[in-house]
Amino acid sequence: EFVMNSLANCYYNGKGTEKNFKKAFYWYQKSAENCNKDAMYNLAMCYKNGEGTVKNLEKAFYWFQKAAENENSNAMFSLAICHENGEGIVKNLKKAFYWYQKSAENGNNNAMNNLAICYENGKGMEKDLEKAFYWYQKAAENGNNDAMNNLSVCYRNGKITEKNLEKVFYWHQKAAENNDTFAMNNLGLCYEIGEGTAKNIKKAFYW
Repeated sequence: EFVMNSLANCYYNGKGTEKNFKKAFYWYQKSAENCNKDAMYNLAMCYKNGEGTVKNLEKAFYWFQKAAENENSNAMFSLAICHENGEGIVKNLKKAFYWYQKSAENGNNNAMNNLAICYENGKGMEKDLEKAFYWYQKAAENGNNDAMNNLSVCYRNGKITEKNLEKVFYWHQKAAENNDTFAMNNLGLCYEIGEGTAKNIKKAFYW
């Protein structure tokens, strides 16, 4: 089933052959039916985006769930999104929280950021600002740009942690270096008004 999934990836990405979503879908399905968890996830994405097949959110949800139950962290994250937005299933914030947590604990930095948002806003569980800060930090340290920006907001408004303008600057800079346009704009403002760093109009203009 691993070979089938690899073959599907070749068709999907046009590696060594012409791009062909229909053939990619065919081989993802074959591999998924043979219990390959990565193929289950890839098949779900095909159904979600209507690639190589007709868009079908119920089938996408089914295969995300199968892959998540087989410990695929990306599928856990996608399953959480399905539960949060009611895609292919009735909206359920508690289940969304559950799968964000599972995915975050399996190292998915997008899930870490979304888990932090759940904790900050009390989505699917009780509000817990300490845990929100913990997961924003974890996600940011694992390279998630959204979390870096969220962490900057935490340090700017002092709601979740102590106000610290140097750290506001630090995390905007990290995200900006990762080509995040929101962070670039904020970094420029930091240089313009001297927030968390020395005023520098040249650098403000650059960013």
